[in-house]
Amino acid sequence: MRLLIFYVFLCCSSISLFGQSQRVSKLIPVNDTIQLENVSISSFNFEVFQKDSTAIDSKSYKINFAKAQLLPSPELQYQEDSLLVSYYLYPEFLTRTYKALDEKLILDTNNTVDNLYELQQQKQPSNFVPFSGLNTSGSISRALSVGNNQNAVVRSELDLQISGKISENVTLRASIQDDNAPTQSGGYTQQLDEFDQIFIELESEKWRIRAGDIDLIENESFFASYTKRVQGLLLSADIGNETQQAEVYGAAALVRGVFTRSELTAQEGNQGPYKLVGQNGELFVLIVSGSEAVFVNGRQLTRGEDADYLIDYNAGELIFNSTFPITSEMRIVVEYQVSDRNFSRIIATTGSRFRSESLELNGFLYNENDLKNQPLQQSLTPEQVSVLEQAGDNPEDMLAPSAVPAEFSENRILYEKEFRDGQEVFVFSTNPDGDLFNVRFSNLGANQGNYILSSRDAIANIYEYVSPVNGVPQGNFEPVVRLFAPTKLQIAMLNGVYSPSSKTHIQFEVAASNNDENLFSDLDQGDNRGLATQLSINQTLYQKGETKKLDVFGNLNFIEDSYTSI
Repeated sequence: MRLLIFYVFLCCSSISLFGQSQRVSKLIPVNDTIQLENVSISSFNFEVFQKDSTAIDSKSYKINFAKAQLLPSPELQYQEDSLLVSYYLYPEFLTRTYKALDEKLILDTNNTVDNLYELQQQKQPSNFVPFSGLNTSGSISRALSVGNNQNAVVRSELDLQISGKISENVTLRASIQDDNAPTQSGGYTQQLDEFDQIFIELESEKWRIRAGDIDLIENESFFASYTKRVQGLLLSADIGNETQQAEVYGAAALVRGVFTRSELTAQEGNQGPYKLVGQNGELFVLIVSGSEAVFVNGRQLTRGEDADYLIDYNAGELIFNSTFPITSEMRIVVEYQVSDRNFSRIIATTGSRFRSESLELNGFLYNENDLKNQPLQQSLTPEQVSVLEQAGDNPEDMLAPSAVPAEFSENRILYEKEFRDGQEVFVFSTNPDGDLFNVRFSNLGANQGNYILSSRDAIANIYEYVSPVNGVPQGNFEPVVRLFAPTKLQIAMLNGVYSPSSKTHIQFEVAASNNDENLFSDLDQGDNRGLATQLSINQTLYQKGETKKLDVFGNLNFIEDSYTSI
């Protein structure tokens, strides 16, 4: 009975195994030994056929099922060039090789006897999660200030730094600073958008995007180099290969300040403060922090308490340290950006750089212009726009009458018109029944006006007309308001270096400018455009080792009077 049960179990197991097996049919070329599989095959229902499906007698071949090898007889090899073989494969779990250790962990010691084994954990594939690698740091603070001569003031400050990867190939860097307390050394903040710092940068291997407070820098040009602190967007991309590299970029931004240059008169032993003025000579201007460049006798100085000078950005004052004594023979030139703007101003620039083994090229287009329909510091009437249209590029003609009819008020300084010296003049009046005017007076300089400051009232200053002497005005003021015209500057530049050999170097640059000092006027347009060129050639005639060398070189510079740099 036990024997019968074992026989039934064996038959069922065989049926189950062959039920999981796979039958294979192959057309195989004939040779001495035909390898059918890399593992053993089943002997169940093994068949060999000719190409026309005619069965071949098993006496014409031998079969090794353990090695899966078919051995045709010489007669069969002579008669047939290929055979059709049909057989069953064992289930995969029977033919699989089972090992205690993975062979990939075996370290080859060049010793056939002893092998070393290394155990390690199986590495799991990492699934990248966007924004998971961002690192943030910073602080937020609140403060309450009180004093015996001031009301309670609440101050807040935010300083946030963000860095990390937002994807596998894109890196994010950001800096956000929001502060309604003073952000400039020793001063106060008048406008948050002038001084709060916001900077965001996305960078990949081939491209970069920067937004917020950025610096536009061009330092490879002789005629059109510049550095601008702006608020906008900058995009750049790298193209090319190892032998020819190129970069293209473009930027659009709002200007934080207007570029200004001051030449200061040095005084013997006077370390300052020296007053910096605005673009039109106005005092008490706000300097854009970090935008200044100070030159003394052509050498640029360094800012700092332990360096050459200090600067008060809010007061517009320059002070030299005692370690850098000032003499009357020094020539002091300061370049900076003033935050006061008469119009909304935009910048747009694009350019590219190319590098190869023998040629380097650099070019850009630059446009900076005021939006004449968006004044900031002045509200232009149609009459004032007409004055600007007739003034051309002459700022002395950009003066408009300031008198406006007004109703009588005891709290206002008002004037009436009187006829003196053959012309209408304004005279201070308190007559409630007269034709009264509200008048603004501008200081035009010594002996440039017919009015003087007669008294200082608690409400405002009072001005008085003074008759000219021998046709020379005796005052400094006039009942006019000075107008500021919107401007535009465009520059195109191309330079490069060509080296056809190691002994020859040719450098060139061409720059063209278009400077319109009054966008309202079509007058004085002849001097808007200018050209500047440079050409340098250097040729090595003789060279022996590193100690003897003979070069011949030549330089040519041409600059038109009407060319305007940034």
